[in-house]
Amino acid sequence: MIVRIPNVLTAEELATVRERLAKASWVDGRVTAGHQGAKVKANLQLAEDSSDARELGAVVLRGLERNALFMSAVLPRHVYPPMFNKYEPGMNFGTHIDGAIRQIGVTPQRIRTDVSATLFLNAPEDYDGGELLVEDTYGAHSVKLPAGDMVIYPATSLHRVTPVTKGARVASFFWVQSLVKDDGERSLLFDLDRAITELGQTVPGESAAMLRLTASYHNLVRKWTGM
Repeated sequence: MIVRIPNVLTAEELATVRERLAKASWVDGRVTAGHQGAKVKANLQLAEDSSDARELGAVVLRGLERNALFMSAVLPRHVYPPMFNKYEPGMNFGTHIDGAIRQIGVTPQRIRTDVSATLFLNAPEDYDGGELLVEDTYGAHSVKLPAGDMVIYPATSLHRVTPVTKGARVASFFWVQSLVKDDGERSLLFDLDRAITELGQTVPGESAAMLRLTASYHNLVRKWTGM
């Protein structure tokens, strides 16, 4: 399931994040890549333990917490601290798959990466190239979104970032361990939740049909939640 989530950050938050990133120190992005990813990765990142990464990551987390679409689509249990990357001309990230388990910094906490997320931080007209290509059974989907918008997709997907040829592509990226491990089950729950929300705008919430649909949604969450 690939889902676009608009307006994760406000215009004011975007301005703050971009101002900080313009002054930040960047390191070789291969420092956080696994053995396979390091062979095809060429970009820059903020050091995970830097004050910029921690404080700007908190801004992203606040945006996620208030975003109902993100909550519905992902059903998050744990969110990996958001990271930040930059692709300048000639940089790209070849086809790869994200590691199944990520350790959070120097802590003993590990999360299973069920969902991958990319939050675009500058406008698509600021750079040429830099499309995120996510593969599924229907082929490769090209993603290049307005600043403040995010895409989520199964972490099991092969994906890549095409070479930037002009300007710079700046984004935040992270992973989520969902309460519901299986992507197919999450997709069904997301569709059901969206249908309930849309019907709620025209059908009285106390109707017997709406109550049964809502009950079915929550009972499926109980059934499929890995807790």
